[in-house]
Amino acid sequence: MRASTVVASLAATAPLAVLAQNPHALGAQLGFALGTKLPSGACKYTSDYEKDFDAISAQSGSKIVRGYSASDCNFAQQILPAAQNRGFQVILGIWPDEPSSFDADNSAVQQYANQYASAVYAVTVGSETLYRGNFTGAELLQKINTVKSGLPTHIKVGTADSWNKYADGTADALVTGGVDILLINAFAYWQGETVDQATGSHNVYFQDLSQAISHVQQLAGSTSSIEIWNGETGWPTTGGTPYGPAQANTAWAAEYYAKSVCGMLAWGVNVFYFEAFDETWKPASVGDNGQAEDEKHWGAMDDQRNLKPGFSLKCNYLNW
Repeated sequence: MRASTVVASLAATAPLAVLAQNPHALGAQLGFALGTKLPSGACKYTSDYEKDFDAISAQSGSKIVRGYSASDCNFAQQILPAAQNRGFQVILGIWPDEPSSFDADNSAVQQYANQYASAVYAVTVGSETLYRGNFTGAELLQKINTVKSGLPTHIKVGTADSWNKYADGTADALVTGGVDILLINAFAYWQGETVDQATGSHNVYFQDLSQAISHVQQLAGSTSSIEIWNGETGWPTTGGTPYGPAQANTAWAAEYYAKSVCGMLAWGVNVFYFEAFDETWKPASVGDNGQAEDEKHWGAMDDQRNLKPGFSLKCNYLNW
């Protein structure tokens, strides 16, 4: 059974109960979101990314990461040689919201993706840009096609956006327009769930992805014409900012990973966990509600690449 077909059926059932019927993974890939800076705020270089890859591989077995801006800290230039050296692949990102960022990122992608083509898995144009309302689906599709026209044909090009923008039809032009890959972001944490709600029969993570993937599949008329990933999911650890009943808690984050992330992988759905390492260099920020919002403690590992207490990044599918 294809992974995407399985997910499409989840909306009508209690996800974790159904997972127990499927004890083995169906070839899903686990990846990690990766930042561009060291704890000091200095940009990473190739040797730093090699250390990142060594830690990710040792702890999880994963061999794929994603970034958000190919030109930020010379990301493409620095990470792709490291990926080639360590047997990793990278999804490069282009930030299309401003002409200057689009041009800079696209220039970096065109130069280095062609130079290190075997290390590039895909390119995403935009990160929740539909969610922010910066483009229509048709406008974003034009950007995607511009990028795709300069790349080797084996490199997939698409976008990453919030699950609800796929479910409500905002992204329909991308589905019918022939994109290669769609990353669908879904966070139970940002739904204000406790970890028990997030991982139990009310598992909003599964339900949200189900709605999004079902809509894409029905519109595409196929379960295989567009590659689908869960582009981001995660839970902040101790030191982060609570979001209503959702508490930033290392034990909760580890439980969410073990039950929801591993559960999704057990269904054969590709998942990017946000994120590999804490980004303690990030400045204090303020959320939409005007309250302080810490974005420094989302890593499964700390900023020294040590696995956090309670986490095991190698899923035990026999538990399912």
